[in-house]
Amino acid sequence: MTDKPWFKHYEAGIPHEIDADAHASVWEMSAAAIAKYGDAPAFSNFGTDLSFADIDRWSEQLAAYLQGELGLKKGDRVAIMSPNIMAFPVAMFANIRAGLVQVNVNPLYTPRELQHQLNDADTDTIVIFSGSTPVLAEIIADTPIKNVIVANLGDCGNSALPSPPCDERLSDVVMFTDALAADEKLSFTPVDINGDDLLFLQYTGGTTGLSKGAALTHRNLVANIMQFNAVQLGRIREGEEIVITALPLYHIFALMVNCLTYFSKGGRNVLITNPRDMPGFVAELGNWKFSVITGVNTLFNGLLHTPGFADLDFSGLSLVGGGGTAIQEAISNKWREVTGLHITEGYGLSETSPVVTFNIPGRDEFSATIGVPVPSSDVSLRDDDGNEVAAGEPGEPCVKGPQVMVGYWRKEAETADVTTADGYFRTGDVAILTEDGQFKIVDRKKDMILVSGFNVYPNEIEAVVANMDGVLEAACIG
Repeated sequence: MTDKPWFKHYEAGIPHEIDADAHASVWEMSAAAIAKYGDAPAFSNFGTDLSFADIDRWSEQLAAYLQGELGLKKGDRVAIMSPNIMAFPVAMFANIRAGLVQVNVNPLYTPRELQHQLNDADTDTIVIFSGSTPVLAEIIADTPIKNVIVANLGDCGNSALPSPPCDERLSDVVMFTDALAADEKLSFTPVDINGDDLLFLQYTGGTTGLSKGAALTHRNLVANIMQFNAVQLGRIREGEEIVITALPLYHIFALMVNCLTYFSKGGRNVLITNPRDMPGFVAELGNWKFSVITGVNTLFNGLLHTPGFADLDFSGLSLVGGGGTAIQEAISNKWREVTGLHITEGYGLSETSPVVTFNIPGRDEFSATIGVPVPSSDVSLRDDDGNEVAAGEPGEPCVKGPQVMVGYWRKEAETADVTTADGYFRTGDVAILTEDGQFKIVDRKKDMILVSGFNVYPNEIEAVVANMDGVLEAACIG
């Protein structure tokens, strides 16, 4: 890429390009962190810790079970349907090191949604939280699932935690702890993994029809980890960060930013299992001098309105990352007033691993933009005919970069629909490039409201209403 208008916003030292092939796989990056940080805590949940060495040992044991007992081989799909509990990262790193393709599943899915995803991914194995087993029991007969591994709240952590019972309609299930113990008679065979190998099937698009699996490779995730690191420009303190992970790990935002990125830098992820319990969430935050928290607008707003939040110790806070939906100015201003930092907004999609743009952290004012493209990324704003729009005009952000998916899983026509003739991914959003070279999302193309021939964007209305006195939240629909 030649000179782009956003490069002038890059801090000195941020590279224009990254080498997406600097690491052969996500496992190579993770194994280096394990070797470096060993007994340091990597994950914390309900008062217990898992060290980097624990993750290494237990993920190898589970990988041995998946290979030796279930006969899974490189490229096979394994679904994980779980909230943020210790079993999630153990199962994830088992999949990663065994070359398996992880299918991330929302544990709150309805039977219909789960049936579609399991059939579409063509997977016969699922690691599932016990509380979600009734949904699986409803539809398992109409899916390829043969192997069910059931995880409880306290697995690999606080074993005294009560967990919902496994649905008794499911037969021949294996408990997560039993699968780990089976390693005594099984051994793991290391797998050769390269950047072109699939890593995640990240399902998306359910609001506009049946969800599709964005096929993300090891190279996609290695690239996005490096891109996010690059824009942080040394702000990530290796081996010191305490990261609050309240966003679900089955979502690509928390999975890439919180988990994989900070794991590679020796950070500790504090897993919040039920962030909807705001009083409990705030009580847990009180146990940590945390440095990083990520979230969405509603999560930040909920915390700000929960008693006790304003009394927490924010002296260690260095990054508040927002995404998913637009961060409203009223929320960021209030967050700055309470914590000392504005929310740093980024932009991305499941199809882009996810980060496309990010604001340069540490600014003392709300930017109202999604920032600038991360290194090695190009964003082109185009009209409905595929032509680039004039400066300041709204257009669809079309993205090219090493973090962009290889396509939708087994859906060539749908992949072609979102790919331009010159190889850019069409996001479906509407944005403008501001005069100072930063991008601002206006709205989703499908969300635009037409009034008397004028385009009305819900985001704009919501932002105005949210700034009014006495308004807690606002949502605009056509």
